[in-house]
Amino acid sequence: MLLGVGVLGSAYKGEIKYLQIIDESGNADDSLFPRDLADPKVIEMYKAMMLARAIDTKILSLQRQGRTATYAPGLGEEAVQIGSAMAMRKEDIFVPAFRQGGVYLVRGLPMEVLLLYWMGYEEGNIIPKEVNGFPMAVPVSTQMPHSAGIAFAQMYKSRDVAVVSYVGDGGTSEGDFYEALNFAGVWKAPLVAIIQNNQWAISVPRSKQSAARTLAQKAIAAGINAVQVDGNDVVAVYSAVRDAIENSKKGPTLIECVTYRIGMHTTSDDPTKYRSDSEVEEWKGKDPILRIKAYLSKRGAWDDTKEKALVEEQAKTVDDMVEKAEAFKPDPKNIFEHVYGSVSETLKKEMNEAEASYFWQGEI
Repeated sequence: MLLGVGVLGSAYKGEIKYLQIIDESGNADDSLFPRDLADPKVIEMYKAMMLARAIDTKILSLQRQGRTATYAPGLGEEAVQIGSAMAMRKEDIFVPAFRQGGVYLVRGLPMEVLLLYWMGYEEGNIIPKEVNGFPMAVPVSTQMPHSAGIAFAQMYKSRDVAVVSYVGDGGTSEGDFYEALNFAGVWKAPLVAIIQNNQWAISVPRSKQSAARTLAQKAIAAGINAVQVDGNDVVAVYSAVRDAIENSKKGPTLIECVTYRIGMHTTSDDPTKYRSDSEVEEWKGKDPILRIKAYLSKRGAWDDTKEKALVEEQAKTVDDMVEKAEAFKPDPKNIFEHVYGSVSETLKKEMNEAEASYFWQGEI
């Protein structure tokens, strides 16, 4: 008895595009170069990347002296942070993980506030409204559903606002990541999700995180756009994020920025135990700051004199940041007033009892 004829076809065909505009030697593809990026703006990018690294180096030094708590360096990942932050409009909102110090700087967070966070003060989590950003999120990928919900809220209120969120390569293995993409895809929320793929989730290499050829292709299952970018090319990052923001009214985009964590995961980590020196040296040759410097130098827009002046200026800026942060006197009330959106009656009672007992003056 003939029951029918089977069909074997193709249900879906897709691809993930890869974007690089400036190569490792500082050569640019003019056909891909963003038209709104003239030399002065590229120089601004370079200066921001240099400042992010100078602050990073300083905080790492302070941690080794016992003057800050555990710190997560961003050495080698400056292009992802600065390129994406400079692509945002003032009204756009960003939702970071914990390695986005450069994003905070570009968005206008006072540097001493950033340092206060790493010194362990509650005030380091109080982000001024005009910065349009959220506090750091250390638990892996928990910020992703938040970012999808915030993006949905902008759409619901008919606001022309994109939400730019950040997650590490390790975070893409979490259920929160998939749930956020699925939600944003279904509702076509204006979410720009950036994977800061630095190749290592603490001691777990990218190859052990996923068998997928790219992390960007995880967007395909959610029905949203995706692109993989050379994350050490600040101009490519800028271009991809700018385009994603412009298209955010039509729906979300996932951007995988391929970069590398030159330093340790945090100061409590020893990367020499799980990766080779040769691997690190290979990636040092792809340094995002050296790349954009080479580009500007070839155009005659940057030289040693300007470099020296910038380094001296930024050294003073960083020293001023440290001086302000270390002169800070915390207000213990903030542990009651800024943990929740509103202070409950129970918290008010506890705060009043704490004040009455002078417990934070050591006079119980």
